Amino acid sequence: MRALLGTALGAVLALALTACLSTDPTSTEATAGRGGDGTIVVGTANFPESDILGHIYAEALNEAGFDAEVSSGIGSREVYTSALESGDVDVFPEYLGALAVYYGVDVTPGTDTDELAGQAAGALPAGLAIAQPAPGENADSFRVLPETAEEHGLRTLADLAKLDPVRWAANPEITGRSFNAEGMERVYGVPADSIEYRLISDSGGPLTVTALRDGQVDVANIFTTSPALDSDGDEVDTVTLEDPEGLVNPENVTPLYRADALPEEAVAVLDRVSAALTTERLREFNLRNVGDERAEPAEIARDFVESL
Repeated sequence: MRALLGTALGAVLALALTACLSTDPTSTEATAGRGGDGTIVVGTANFPESDILGHIYAEALNEAGFDAEVSSGIGSREVYTSALESGDVDVFPEYLGALAVYYGVDVTPGTDTDELAGQAAGALPAGLAIAQPAPGENADSFRVLPETAEEHGLRTLADLAKLDPVRWAANPEITGRSFNAEGMERVYGVPADSIEYRLISDSGGPLTVTALRDGQVDVANIFTTSPALDSDGDEVDTVTLEDPEGLVNPENVTPLYRADALPEEAVAVLDRVSAALTTERLREFNLRNVGDERAEPAEIARDFVESL
């Protein structure tokens, strides 16, 4: 974190010398949200990973000399984007693909992160912007047990065609997603009529993992950053099937912010944080939070920022 802090403050000083401005990083023309004069309000959605990311953003900004606070559990995308647009919140940890789709981008299979970031940025309402996406992403993934992968030679999503039927555990929303049975057939040639959904409303959580562990299903839709914990709280070894055609949209963690609320130096801090956020690190955060440790988001954030 010392390197991040030093670089951020160094950028502030350089800009100050050029423009004859104060060296105080909060002394900018940006107008922060309603957490108090000059306070950057970081919002989070009502699930643990978002809360962890929000605390990381705030911790890093505070360490770099800004005044930041967290407003947790704001709600759905409709609610928190409205809070951003109204100025109640200044920055929010988002997921690139979902954000792009929300603002009307028609994402085609195979779209990469850089291309999608450009499309998303161009679709945002006036006044909103995105910082650099992290390499880490919380995307839908398709996991099987190692013994299933070995027995049937499963490596990519196309290999699911070797199974008949394909017993697939997923959230009920799967039927309307681009990577549903019809999408699997269109992109990978897996016959849609061979797919048997088992709809479980726990977002790839313990009930889904237990169904996979017990052989009730062949494949389970589990987010890439989710530890595969069963109903007993034990981690289950799984194999993630590759998606070479990019059927699932990139879902890189991406700061969404009000352009008039964050000075360039604050955006630079978020960019450096994002650069260190890998999918594996995100999975570690979630395991610390929901596993035996039960670490609080603020504690996880402090540990991560101190390690930068």
